[in-house]
Amino acid sequence: MNNQKTSPLLIWLLLVPALMWLFMLIIFPHIEMLTLSMQERIAPQEYQYGIKQYATFFNEPLYWRTFLRTACMSVIATLFTFILAFPVAWYIAKIAKNRSKLFLMTIVVLPFWVSEMVRTLGWIILLRSNGVIPQILYKLGVTEQPVELLYADGTVLLGLVYSSLLFMLVPLINALETLDDSLVEAAYDLGGNRFNILRQIVIPHAAPGIAAGSIMVFMLTLGNYLTPVLLGGKNSMWFTEQIYTQFITRFNWPQGAALAFILLSLSSLLVWIGLKLSGQSFDDVMRRA
Repeated sequence: MNNQKTSPLLIWLLLVPALMWLFMLIIFPHIEMLTLSMQERIAPQEYQYGIKQYATFFNEPLYWRTFLRTACMSVIATLFTFILAFPVAWYIAKIAKNRSKLFLMTIVVLPFWVSEMVRTLGWIILLRSNGVIPQILYKLGVTEQPVELLYADGTVLLGLVYSSLLFMLVPLINALETLDDSLVEAAYDLGGNRFNILRQIVIPHAAPGIAAGSIMVFMLTLGNYLTPVLLGGKNSMWFTEQIYTQFITRFNWPQGAALAFILLSLSSLLVWIGLKLSGQSFDDVMRRA
């Protein structure tokens, strides 16, 4: 059987569509956005380059306080998502069999067959003062009158966890499916309890999947715009709302571009710190993603 080497020219021809997509839709827009973010208007139709737009972020308390709030809320949402997703992922990966596993995966994926806006509007119908849940609480006598459950931090967290649950589940399921059941059985035979087995065997084995899911959920929630604005209202204080305001409301595109790059840079820094603290390598995490 003859071993024929693939022609380098053929490899490059096959890579051309992917490279064009990468450059035209990712690299080139980011370069253009970076250039825009460093423009300073000194006269009508006259600009010079500088870092004034970036300095505004640190000089204006509203911007960096909003970012800190957004980052903290995103971390909390990521933690809650993991707490909810891990038992479900364990059941699907280790307990459910054949059709049951397929059925459960279908239920998990089903809400994501519709757009994020439709899913968020569903929560608004459930939680508004004349919605389903407040009316049920009122008729059961839990509240004296229908209460408004929207426009609160808890509601925003609920929407963020719901909208990102799938992105935590899939890496966790992939990681847990590769765990050898005999290791868990041997640990039980040697006198290990559930907590020790979880801490010493299951969590270390699933760590790359946990890191991959956490990164995806954190980045998605940090950059989310629709859910915080719809469920949190005008006082949601979400950083992407500040970016939207600069671009759409104030038509200050350089400032909006600078805030967008700050969001990208600081979120990437937070992810890097998280990987270092957890002792995970980026390559292992990406293989689980």
